[in-house]
Amino acid sequence: MNNWVVYLVECSDGTLYCGATNNIKRRIHAHNSGKGAKYTRTRLPVTLRIVSKEMTKLDALRLEREVKKKKANKKIEHLKKHM
Repeated sequence: MNNWVVYLVECSDGTLYCGATNNIKRRIHAHNSGKGAKYTRTRLPVTLRIVSKEMTKLDALRLEREVKKKKANKKIEHLKKHM
């Protein structure tokens, strides 16, 4: 099923967090309620910056790994190619 996306959120300290999910609204809510990734729990609130087009879970996990390898200033640029 092609219902997975890769997303970037900006944390309150200005850093970026990249993740993959099949329910973006639920995931952002989880981040902002302190139940998301350990990284974002101490950097609340988070703001959604960019979301990829929908893809398979495997493709989303591959893209997430690619984005996480990029330097911070290149992450949004790289993800824009997959919108």
